[in-house]
Amino acid sequence: MSVAPPPLGRRERNKQAKLERITAAASALFAEHGVDDVTTQQIADAADIGTGTLFLYAKTKGELLLLVQNAHYATALERGCAAAAEESTALDAVVALVAPIVACNRVHVDNGRTYLREMAFGNPTEPHHAEALAIVARTEEAAAGVLAQRTGLARTEAVTLAHVISAILFLTMASSEYVDSDVEGIVAAVRAQIAAILPC
Repeated sequence: MSVAPPPLGRRERNKQAKLERITAAASALFAEHGVDDVTTQQIADAADIGTGTLFLYAKTKGELLLLVQNAHYATALERGCAAAAEESTALDAVVALVAPIVACNRVHVDNGRTYLREMAFGNPTEPHHAEALAIVARTEEAAAGVLAQRTGLARTEAVTLAHVISAILFLTMASSEYVDSDVEGIVAAVRAQIAAILPC
């Protein structure tokens, strides 16, 4: 018989409520104006907290963006895993896996590109950055599983190829070459590059 976790104390409930207000405020402001045109003071005001309190939850605006976007990317990965399971070929399955991630990244192009920059160059000791990297690791793990199952590659080879596919995805979404491309255009570009490296 499972034991229910003890209820949160008042202090923890207050912290959770503040985090939810911060996330909601940052999400709304970033979506409306873009991360570059929003200040931490605006986020603090919208969340009804002081900027000092805000920085206890995220030390930079980049970390705030990671906080907001990580949940969306995790959900996109779940959708991608479900879609990949329905495909029969390795190429179709890997593309189905990453397509929702591309769609998530392109909801707001500048925010999506900033998210990728923060993920690549941000401080890995910050919790929201660490969570972003964990999502990348889960994506690569899912891709490696697809490749091992659908191509018969050894596990080590599948892991290496999944890492390459992750780099393709990241660079294509971040590249200035594709800044005006829609989701379908980016997915098509990613598909063509993956097709070129998959074993026959």
